[in-house]
Amino acid sequence: MTDQSLLKPDNRVIMISGASRGIGAAIAKRLAADGYRLSLGIRSPEKMDEVLKGIQQNRVLCCPFEAKNPQTAIRWAEETSRTYGQIDALINNAGILRQVDFETGSEEDLDEMWEVNVKAPFRLIRLCLPFLKKSKNGRIINIASTDGKRYRESVSVGYTMSKHALVAISDAARFAGWSDGVRVTALCPGAVNTDLIAGIPGVTPVSERIPPGVLAAVVSMLLTLPDMASVSGMPINTRLESSL
Repeated sequence: MTDQSLLKPDNRVIMISGASRGIGAAIAKRLAADGYRLSLGIRSPEKMDEVLKGIQQNRVLCCPFEAKNPQTAIRWAEETSRTYGQIDALINNAGILRQVDFETGSEEDLDEMWEVNVKAPFRLIRLCLPFLKKSKNGRIINIASTDGKRYRESVSVGYTMSKHALVAISDAARFAGWSDGVRVTALCPGAVNTDLIAGIPGVTPVSERIPPGVLAAVVSMLLTLPDMASVSGMPINTRLESSL
């Protein structure tokens, strides 16, 4: 594949959920440097100064987004389309982890994971898909997990359920948008060095976790791939596993 085959930023508009820290913040910084225009869905505006440092103000839009609140998703999508007149990619990054298995954990924690990790990305895809189809090269990248590809003992059953569901949503969205040039990737990293897994016993040692900037570089690459080179799913391993 020649460089001429790759998609260029060309003022494409990228929506990123959970962009105030961790993986989302790293993706926002990388894509801003690449030359994309950004619309960031955030829960914590007070944490955005570091993320926005060095990004031109006219190339980034920050909108309140609470994954458990459907109305904030509607307002975010509407404000993005009103400001930029287009939406070219959606990166569903917002997610939570609660320890829920067959003997421990609450129904409330299970419901919260389902709301944030499954229903929120589903809603955003539903809202953005018409714009992504108009884009002709629309892209959806769902930040799932290797826990969405298999079950590993000692990992939260509820979290694993939610990430399997997100992979299924990715597959369904790929079928829904394919004929209109929409391509969908379920990005499935192992342990990433963020607050999400801080303090959880038995997880991958810090020295072996994936830096958020590495995932940002992968997202940057995926956004450049042309329609005939779609990546439906990409595990990024931190350990040797027979099934991945």
